[in-house]
Amino acid sequence: MDFDFSEDQEQLRDAVRKWVDKGYDFERRRAIVNAGGFDRAAYNELAELGLAGLYVSEEHGGMGMGPVEAMVVMEELGRGIVLEPLAQTLIASAVLQTHAPAALQSAWLPRIAGGEAIVVLAHQERGARHHLNRCKAEAKEAGGQWTVSGTKSIVPVGDQADAYIVPALAGGQMALFLVERGAAGVKAEGYLTQDGARAAEVSFANSPAQLITKNGQTALEEAADIGSACVCAEGVGVMDKTLAITAEYMNTRKQFGVPIATFQALRHRIADMKMQLELARSMSYYASLKLKTPEAERRQAIARARYQLGNAMRFVGQSAVQLHGGIGVTDEYIVSHYFKKLTQLEMTFGDTLHHLGEVSNRMQDTAGVFA
Repeated sequence: MDFDFSEDQEQLRDAVRKWVDKGYDFERRRAIVNAGGFDRAAYNELAELGLAGLYVSEEHGGMGMGPVEAMVVMEELGRGIVLEPLAQTLIASAVLQTHAPAALQSAWLPRIAGGEAIVVLAHQERGARHHLNRCKAEAKEAGGQWTVSGTKSIVPVGDQADAYIVPALAGGQMALFLVERGAAGVKAEGYLTQDGARAAEVSFANSPAQLITKNGQTALEEAADIGSACVCAEGVGVMDKTLAITAEYMNTRKQFGVPIATFQALRHRIADMKMQLELARSMSYYASLKLKTPEAERRQAIARARYQLGNAMRFVGQSAVQLHGGIGVTDEYIVSHYFKKLTQLEMTFGDTLHHLGEVSNRMQDTAGVFA
């Protein structure tokens, strides 16, 4: 199997990396956090690079690319711990393009691709514990018009987005709806998340909605798997930069008159971090390449990848802080922000224990050494 990236993919990686290095340094990120955790100008810069239209077909003004290109982009954004919710844009554009009726696609996909509209997935509810089949929000139809009522938690940039993709029960069966933030009955209360990004509690009270699909469970699982693949790729980028920062620190920090990078025990820890990073990278490739496979195969692959990535992110983040010592947990030093990002990524779209359970549930009768 050829794991080399194409010339176009390498050019895409280079363009995003240059933007992160030159246009999204640590001071700009800190200013965005202090201003509320989201900057529309920074998001528009991503859109100008064509990234908001990465999954959108050329017919609707996008780039018409796929999971591998998304993986490349998310890795580079992870290196810069970029706050703006491009992963949510990839999820929304994929869901709309795959499941929405033509009129809804024409109305929203060009706007998403151009960066004019931000659409995010609002699916988490209190008590659901990462299970996608648990939903209390309800949808009702009257005279051909739908309304949605319910509350969704930790919605990325929920008080800044232009619309939401909302799972709700319609006649006892989950369906997906698009609800605009400016619609009647929509209330969003924003706040900063642990990694400095922005989220909101969003409530809907008989809010006008547009039906995306009545096959909501299948569509939501696809959306979550795309999000998990993005988490894997972003986590690889964050870990890659975390390891580089830690190695640089060890080569400059001296103890007993010599760089601490010369201490054998610490060199072994760096080697262990590198091993975890490369294991995570291979599983991130695995997750992205499986996004186009049949549902059972895709869901199993994503759970496997997320379990490995969860362990790797926890190990690399904690090791980086330990190797830095006290400075590693100060807000003024950059590695603490990478550690917080890794901690939050590990719990996005299901934590490590949840995905271990998913792996276990999907084991076949032939699994194990006695097969």
